Formats: sequence, structure tokens, C-alpha cells
Amino acid sequence: MSARSKELLGLLPVSLLVTAGFTAVLIARTGANINKATITYGAVFLGACLVGHVFIRARLPNADPYLYPLVALLSGFGLIVIYRINPSLAWKQATLFGVGLALFCATILFLRDYRSLERYRYTIAIVGILLLLAPRLPGIGRSTNGAYLSIGVGSFNFQPAEFAKIAIVIFLASYLNDVRDVLVRGRVPRISLKHLGPLLVIWGMAMLMLVFIRDLGSSVMFFGAFLALLYVATNRLSLVIPGLVAFVGGAAILASKIPHVHERVQAWLHPFNPALYNKTGGSYQLAQSLFAQADGGLFGRGFGQALLTQVGPHGKPVPIVPAAHTDLIYAVIVNEVGLFGGVAVLLTGLLFAARAFKTATLATDGFAKLLAAGLGAVFAIQIFVIVGGVTRVIPLTGVTLPFVSYGGSSIVANFVLLALLLIVSDRARRDPLEGRGGVVVT
Repeated sequence: MSARSKELLGLLPVSLLVTAGFTAVLIARTGANINKATITYGAVFLGACLVGHVFIRARLPNADPYLYPLVALLSGFGLIVIYRINPSLAWKQATLFGVGLALFCATILFLRDYRSLERYRYTIAIVGILLLLAPRLPGIGRSTNGAYLSIGVGSFNFQPAEFAKIAIVIFLASYLNDVRDVLVRGRVPRISLKHLGPLLVIWGMAMLMLVFIRDLGSSVMFFGAFLALLYVATNRLSLVIPGLVAFVGGAAILASKIPHVHERVQAWLHPFNPALYNKTGGSYQLAQSLFAQADGGLFGRGFGQALLTQVGPHGKPVPIVPAAHTDLIYAVIVNEVGLFGGVAVLLTGLLFAARAFKTATLATDGFAKLLAAGLGAVFAIQIFVIVGGVTRVIPLTGVTLPFVSYGGSSIVANFVLLALLLIVSDRARRDPLEGRGGVVVT
């Protein structure tokens, strides 16, 4: 069976899952049985996925056959959960899914050779830093819970950090591909400012901007991807460990000096403290997340059975689980489909990251290896940051669960990430007899 046939076969059960999921939500909400609407939802979703499949079949016939179905599975499940939380948001998310799919097809259509990105690495890095700075611009910057995460004009909102992560990974992969030979000479790494200077300047500016806009979730994501790429490029823990130590030290300083970060850390350490629980911007969100997950148990309460709102003053609904469609969507998933369902979502995301790393091992040039590894790493770290925050492994931050959480910037940017991985994968798998080689040359 060809790669594209495997991909097509993988899309069929996803469409059935979407149909079954919408049916379960409608039954829980209205008591109705399967009807034309639920079947239509699955058929429309399958049709949209087939459009992307046709583009892949025509332009990237040798690309990895599992990446696209895994994304379809995450996106479809996300639509079901968002529809259960708020149907109007689900329709908006479906529209954004279409926009992301269109940009995915456009990337495949117009980016004929990923190696052309290397020629514009500094331009891409500057664009990425400007995107990170944009939320602090007066007039268009938007603040959420003390962090400057988005820009907005009227009702249109956009989180530029989602696209900045791709730009930074492209720059790091290109630059490390050029300087890795210098970094691995000898038993003791020779750090030369001539070679590491531009890299550290660009990365330092990116990290400063993240602290400046207080989007520390993306800061962790970027720094983790940086260290992962540095290790893949050099195979030297002696270069990675100092970075980890610097990050831990910087995190300790930030936690004590910046009020927004200090509040997040205190909420993480003491989520059930009554004073923090009742304080505006305190631990209420995290505590409710933990309660919701505990309520779900191993098997969950079923679609539509979780209690997400209660009647407040003047008869208006008050959310019991704040930001259920964005930050805490994983808590809602565990509440309704249990720990087993939550683990299934995590495994789907990790399988995507594993296929990205598989693409990196198959790639025949250094830039492709580092690009695929970097994109896979930033995807996996993003899952860890949001799920770790929701489950109280690390402080809670405002990062979305890729392809699952509500948010146009996230799903559109991640579709571009998927397109880049498939482009790299197609070239890597085109001739399996080519020499594969390692990244490190000693």
C-alpha cells in the first residue's frame, strides 16, 4: 500500500469519530438520536480533509503518511469538545480550521524547496522578533491576565507568538547547521563569539521580548526548542546543561521580581489556599481545573455531562471552569472522557512529534534534520507546557493545546508547521537509498 493510500485510510475512522462525537453531544444535550445533521458534520469534515489530502497526493506523494491523519484526529476531537462547550465557538473554530487548511495548501503549493528558507534566515528571525514585540504596541496590543499575548483591531484578534515560534525554529535550524562543525571540534567545545554571537543575540532578543510581553509559556517553549536543537546539532550535553542552569536561575529571579510571574508561581504552589483561591487572578482557575479532572476519574462522565457553568446573579451563567475552551480544555476532556481519554489525546500529540523526529532521522541534509527536529520539539514542548500547567506539574501558562484548543492563530500556525514537516518528509523519503548520515561530523 502506498503512503497516500495509508493516509486516506487513516482519514476514514477520523470522520467516523467526528460523526460519533457530535452525535454523543447532541444526544446528551437534546435526547435526540442520530440524524442528518450529525452525519453531515462527519461528511463535511471528511470532505475538508480530502482537499488537503489531494494537495499532498499531487505535490508530496512520498511524504509521511501518518502526520496528516494525526492532525485530522486532533482537530476533529477539538471541534467536538468545543462544540460541547459552546456551539457558536465551534462554528468559528470550523471556519478557522478551513483557513488553516487553505494556508496549509498554499504553503505546499508555493514553497517548492524548503532549502530556500536558509537564504532568508536573518529576515525570518527579524520578522519573528517583530511579531513577539507587536502585542506591546499602543493601540493594537491586548493584555490578558497580565500578559500581552495578542494584537487586535476591532473584533479581530491575533496571537503573533504562534507564528514567531516557526520563524525562530527556522532561523535556529539554519544557523546551527552552519556553525555545528565549529562547536563540536575537540573534546571540549570551543565557544566562539564569531560563530555563536549572532545566534545568541537573536535568541537573547527573542527571550527579552517574551519577558517584556510576559508570555512566559511561549518563553519556555522557545527555550526548550533552542536547547533541543543545540543538542541535536552538536550531541554535546556540555552545551545544553549550562543553558538549563541559566534558565532555572532566570526563572527563579523572574518568580521573585515580576509580579505577574510571582502570582502564577504562588498559585501553582498553593492552589487551595483560601486567600489565593478567592483573589482576582489567583489560584481559582488552577484549582477548578484539578477539581474537574478529579471528577472525571478514569472513564469520565460522558460527553455533555460535565458541569461547566452555574447560575449566577441575575440568572446569568457563571463559568465553573474558566477558559474551558482555551487554557483548560484538557481539564474538560479528562472530566468528560476520563484519564484514559486524556492520555489518548496526549499519545496522539506525541505520535505526531515522534513522526516529526522520524522525518529528521530520514532527512539527508543538516538543515532538514534540524528543521524537522525543531518543529517536532516545539510541538511536543507546547503540549507539555499546557498539560503540565493544567495538571499542576509546572505553573499554568496561557499556551494552547495544539489543534485542540479554540484559537485561530494556533490552528493556522500549526497547519503551516505541518506543511513544513510534510515538505521535508517528502524529500527525505523520495529516495530511501540516499545516504542518511548523522547531524554531527567529528
